[in-house]
Amino acid sequence: MLEEYDIKNLNPRKNPYTRREKKQITINLDVSTIAYFKALAKQKGIPYQILINSYLTDCADKKKDLELAWK
Repeated sequence: MLEEYDIKNLNPRKNPYTRREKKQITINLDVSTIAYFKALAKQKGIPYQILINSYLTDCADKKKDLELAWK
């Protein structure tokens, strides 16, 4: 790269996608759970993976606790 480039003035806008870092993982979900989120995402007009991430983010932000009862 040439030294005369002033990188700060080339693109002074903040990247809106750097708000939260994301990491790709592999997770096993029930087929019915995926179908539910895919159908809901289609109604909302957003990709289902973004919907699942938004839901899980909301749970984490609100520190929701899961109540399990084994039968």
